[in-house]
Amino acid sequence: MIEILTAAEVAEAARTGAVVGDILQALRQRCEPGTNLLDIDRWAERMIREAGAQSCYVDYVPSGFGRGPFGHYICTGVNDAVLHGRPRDQRLADGDLLSLDLAVVRNGVAADAAISFVVGDVVDAESAPLIAATERALAAGIAAARPGARIGDLSHAIGTVLTEAGYAVNNEFGGHGIGSTMHQDPHVPNSGRPGRGYRLRPGLRLAL
Repeated sequence: MIEILTAAEVAEAARTGAVVGDILQALRQRCEPGTNLLDIDRWAERMIREAGAQSCYVDYVPSGFGRGPFGHYICTGVNDAVLHGRPRDQRLADGDLLSLDLAVVRNGVAADAAISFVVGDVVDAESAPLIAATERALAAGIAAARPGARIGDLSHAIGTVLTEAGYAVNNEFGGHGIGSTMHQDPHVPNSGRPGRGYRLRPGLRLAL
């Protein structure tokens, strides 16, 4: 379902997004060599509750794979692990590439974001350019997202940055719509052709 938000809901979405951003940055500051992934999950749970929000993940049951609810409050991916990894009893090492993905709902509006960063002082030669390229790709997708544009315009902008940086593009994952629930249509592939796909309109929210 493609959900179009009212002006009031868009304002609430900005506030919910700020909650997600603040929590992610607070967690980033607390992550250091020796930090356990399960501690990150507990910190996220407490911060979500203190913000008056609810986790989109803890009771989430993915369709098509996995068993039962996700059972955690944040997704953690270490080094080459997939982004939507479950927190487990693992301590971070100096130089680990950590991805944190967080989604919450507050006052009926959801927000979803992720960050990737290197833990500690040792920066792997592959991690820094990967992070920089994905940040540029995100910025390009945001710049292309305007009323009247099509999903293909966003996908093309994102994919161009990634391929020019030398990375293969996977369209199985990508961005998506978000409104009162975490995952909604339309799907936003990581590469595409300009002028193709759903036409954007005011009130449509996307997580890229």
